[in-house]
Amino acid sequence: MKKFTCVNDIGDIRAAIDEALAIKRDRFAFTELGRNRTLLMIFFNSSLRTRLSTQKAALNLGMNVMVLDVNQGAWKLETERGVVMDGDKAEHLLEAIPVMGSYCDIIGVRSFAGLKDKAEDYEERVIEQFIRYSGRPVFSMEAATRHPLQSFADLITIEEYRTMERPKVVLTWAPHPRALPQAVPNSFAEWMNATDYDFVITHPHGYELDPQFVGKARVEYDQIKALEGADFVYAKNWSAYADPNYGKVLSTDRNWTIDAAKMAVTNNAYFMHCLPVRRNMIVTDDVIESERSIVIPEAANREISAQTVIKRLLEGLK
Repeated sequence: MKKFTCVNDIGDIRAAIDEALAIKRDRFAFTELGRNRTLLMIFFNSSLRTRLSTQKAALNLGMNVMVLDVNQGAWKLETERGVVMDGDKAEHLLEAIPVMGSYCDIIGVRSFAGLKDKAEDYEERVIEQFIRYSGRPVFSMEAATRHPLQSFADLITIEEYRTMERPKVVLTWAPHPRALPQAVPNSFAEWMNATDYDFVITHPHGYELDPQFVGKARVEYDQIKALEGADFVYAKNWSAYADPNYGKVLSTDRNWTIDAAKMAVTNNAYFMHCLPVRRNMIVTDDVIESERSIVIPEAANREISAQTVIKRLLEGLK
């Protein structure tokens, strides 16, 4: 594997799940694979789970790890071509990227959507420049339109907890006070569509996702109807995708918050969320603290998804 930005890069989904579960049983079986290799993790945005889980995954594989916070202790970087650099940005990505590549063997990049220019966000200009100019395998630690390491961990978690061949998985919009990117729901939908699960997306009118990510999912605007009989409930907020409201908050309707009454119409479903979560906006305390909440095992599987991906990228270096 030469890069990892979406589900298509992982290849056969069943083989990827099996490999991940094998890694989870023995996380240190491939420590020689990364010996004398270096991972550079580049953060344009904040991180907790992604930073810790990815660094731990690389250490499990015997790698050296360097972490660069672009906004703390580094030159401010210009990302656009043709700009007269007479402002506060001292270095351009086109010089910085190959320099970074010269210091490492694999690069992980985290760069969120700006939510101001849909074309710019959905072209993935930042991570695509790393892929093009670094000379190294590159993987996404969340980009403008996708968060594949999170979605891979979500899939691993569902596989561990499902008790039937074809579970019903519901992705539900939930309220949030700030405008959030579509990366997590886009990516989750993309990975669920790669399975044969019964997959449903529910959200208020105006929160439709890009059709390329919705894919074969059923879209239901009635949240209760969508949740009926669900085996897994994945709650997540996102801002509007469609023009002219791209990146805007259209609603903070707390009738969409996941509470015990909503979970009562499911098939005793497991509750999932990528974290961090706004309690009593996205989900009530009693639901996230219940025995059917699997947000902590889900987060723990971020180490496993990252290790599987980095292992494959290391194997591609040989």
